[in-house]
Amino acid sequence: MKECYLYKKLANKKVQCQTCNHRCTIAEGKRGICGVRENRKGKLYLLVYGKAIAVNIDPIEKKPFYHFLPGSYSLSIATVGCNFRCLWCQNWDISQAAKDPKLGHKLEILGDDWPPEKIVREALKTDCKSIAYTYTEPTIFFEYALDTMKLAHKTRLPKRQESLKNCWVSNGYFTKETLEKIAPYLDAINIDLKGFSEKNYQKYSGGKLKPVLENIKAVHKKKIHLEITTMIVPTVNDPESQLKKAAQFIASIDKNIPWHISRFFPAYKMTDLPPTPLETLQKAKLIGKKAGLKNVYLGNM
Repeated sequence: MKECYLYKKLANKKVQCQTCNHRCTIAEGKRGICGVRENRKGKLYLLVYGKAIAVNIDPIEKKPFYHFLPGSYSLSIATVGCNFRCLWCQNWDISQAAKDPKLGHKLEILGDDWPPEKIVREALKTDCKSIAYTYTEPTIFFEYALDTMKLAHKTRLPKRQESLKNCWVSNGYFTKETLEKIAPYLDAINIDLKGFSEKNYQKYSGGKLKPVLENIKAVHKKKIHLEITTMIVPTVNDPESQLKKAAQFIASIDKNIPWHISRFFPAYKMTDLPPTPLETLQKAKLIGKKAGLKNVYLGNM
């Protein structure tokens, strides 16, 4: 547990979290939408600091990053919790574990002890060139991620001049304040663009589209390596109009930004839908190419 870095103290021992764009106002004894930030006597604490629910070695392409350290491996870490509630979440058992009482977890003891120093040592030991903050949402374990990122950048790879790299796989719902804090240590980010409908963002994910679009622009402006993923969910974000808007938006920023078009499989609260038809994925790829995007990839096939 650690006191959060970005929050405001309010009257009556309430606090306002400044880490993600929900900017939750949290009463004493309560938690934010993410389920992992709790107000204790007028101070906001991250309950999962140093508590990793998942630690794996993955090919960097699995994140997916196709234009960042290709052919290398990344030490992937995550805690429980998420600031979204995507009904199709592929990792719902850990992303929603901090806020779904039906799962029966006790948050404070969920996860193993993985302090930043141990993560960096493991990355070096396993010959990983990067650390990926992934699976759930790195924004919600921001303090844990940031401390690890700073240590990684101080650490040189064996027999190399460069440092360990940091990459986020994110829903892009962090605040400007969070981006300013992580930017000096963030080498790459894959942002999940969940379609191009404000209504659907709120209905299916519990967030808003506009902050995600603004953060995509801000990340690119800071010259952080950027790739974008869109999982195409049948009947949700597969209309041609949405796909065109998404492709045109990405192309308007930079036609070289890789766009990963991912296939949906039934999961969490959307088990009644079929997997995305392959024809839909091919159609989306063609739309991306027509918009001028130079790097369009099909994934989860």
